[in-house]
Amino acid sequence: MTGLGRAAEESTFVRTYTLTRGRTKPRYLLGLDTVLEAGSGRPGPAQAEECAEILALCRAHRRSVTELAGRLGRPVTAVKVLVSDLLDADALVVPVTAPYAASGSDSDAGPSTQLLAAVSAGLKRKFPNATRYPQAG
Repeated sequence: MTGLGRAAEESTFVRTYTLTRGRTKPRYLLGLDTVLEAGSGRPGPAQAEECAEILALCRAHRRSVTELAGRLGRPVTAVKVLVSDLLDADALVVPVTAPYAASGSDSDAGPSTQLLAAVSAGLKRKFPNATRYPQAG
């Protein structure tokens, strides 16, 4: 065997299309900031080694798709394909949080008046020459 062939055999580099089995698009619409956490399911035996790494990272803390891609050193699109596989197996879940939990009000009531007033004041400071529209009665 030539030196070049031996180097190729000893290499741990795996091409991206091999990880995703040739798929280039994930089954789910995942944003770069989509947060994931470990679920109750288990990945199949044919899953890529990176799937186990993704699960280990998500078991420790909730992680975004971008953070997973950075920690794995893989392209975001490839990570999205792998995450889609793990979502299908219920090994990962996208946690749903109350939309206004941080505002201190009931989630059914929506944002507090104080929060809306603060947003309005901030917009007025940032855009002082903005056109004012008459309020609906």
